[in-house]
Amino acid sequence: MNGFSQQFYEKLMSEYDSSLNRSGIDGERLASRLAKLTEIGLTLENGSNRMGFSKEERKAKELVKVWMKEAGLDVREDGAGNVFGRLLGKDSDAPIILSGSHLDSVSNGGHFDGPLGVLVALEVVEAWNETGFQPSRSYEVAIFTDEEGSRFNGGLSGSTAMVGDVDRDDQVNLVDVNGDSFQKVIEADGLTVKDYFAAKRDLKEIAAFIEVHIEQGKQLEKRDLPVGVVTGIAGPCWIEITFSGEAGHAGNTPMNDRKDALIAASMFILELERFPREISPTAVATVGRLHVHPNGINVIPGKVTLTVDIRDIYKETRDLLVEEIIKMAQEIAEHRKVTIDVGEKVRIAPVPISFKMQGKVMKAVEEQGFESFSLPSGAGHDAMIIGRHVPAAMLFVRSKDGISHNPKEWTSLNDCVIAAHVLKGVVEELTE
Repeated sequence: MNGFSQQFYEKLMSEYDSSLNRSGIDGERLASRLAKLTEIGLTLENGSNRMGFSKEERKAKELVKVWMKEAGLDVREDGAGNVFGRLLGKDSDAPIILSGSHLDSVSNGGHFDGPLGVLVALEVVEAWNETGFQPSRSYEVAIFTDEEGSRFNGGLSGSTAMVGDVDRDDQVNLVDVNGDSFQKVIEADGLTVKDYFAAKRDLKEIAAFIEVHIEQGKQLEKRDLPVGVVTGIAGPCWIEITFSGEAGHAGNTPMNDRKDALIAASMFILELERFPREISPTAVATVGRLHVHPNGINVIPGKVTLTVDIRDIYKETRDLLVEEIIKMAQEIAEHRKVTIDVGEKVRIAPVPISFKMQGKVMKAVEEQGFESFSLPSGAGHDAMIIGRHVPAAMLFVRSKDGISHNPKEWTSLNDCVIAAHVLKGVVEELTE
């Protein structure tokens, strides 16, 4: 290990409760593998930089492939760069159980978002090897390509290709952050456009998918819980709203004779805060970008364009919230005597997780002696893509201070190992 990875490993181990080493699960092995992955794409700020389809993502995949093979898995890679390691079950013809996540990162991200889900899925196999257990169904550990989307400002490229939800024209016309075409990017990773679109899998061969992921929030930390059961994955709707008034001189235009677009936008933003909780307890809405024109110190703003990110885990309430927010914007525009233009940029269907799948995860959490706390996922994951086609579940693991996509991202080894025990319990029930 290099200097940072050694420190990373020692920090994980320093706070580890070795009594969690049981049933074949080994915290030291998990810590060592997490630490070794930190060496690939390490930034000057000690973060992770493994962009999708990059040499760094490829190197991380190849390292995990070695661990998969050492664990006795039959390893293959599809045309999208997704990696699957299969442990044969007693009934090799039965639909399989799939678990995993991704190894790519944002440009200066953390070391748990993605890799933890891959490595705990692999730890289940290691535990079975040590205890001599063979599942009734075959079990696969998955590494999905380009989940984060830092290459093409999109993401979920691997899982989308696996389920066959890719729009061919949109995909081949993608240009990455360096100005390179989709074809050039994937060919540099040893892939081809033809094989990428041939990565669609027969989904009838997958009985269920479960993904372990850090929470990226504070709910578990506030409740002092190591893990939580995800109830659904929110689908975003992005709308762009432009308020148009009249630009004018800030000194010569009386206050009672203005059509200030920024005042209207400000009223909208202030009102927006109360709307989600009136519609759904799991809904959120955020204004994350604002453009003021002409943006002069001594000029009344004549036009303001803003974006609203609206999310919920239920499509009906998410879409109702969108309607109510647009209606509210129109009423404010009329009241302030400005005009309004509304455009929709993105609308992705949410993926509620079935009560049956939630129940299996809850049972496994409680068997480890913890409260089965339920919470929604506001961020997108590979489970969102796969869960539209096969039964899926997610297990969240506590994030220190809720930090993610940041070098300060941290999850204790205790929590990581508890997640591995829970995942093992869920998979064993699903395989039986």
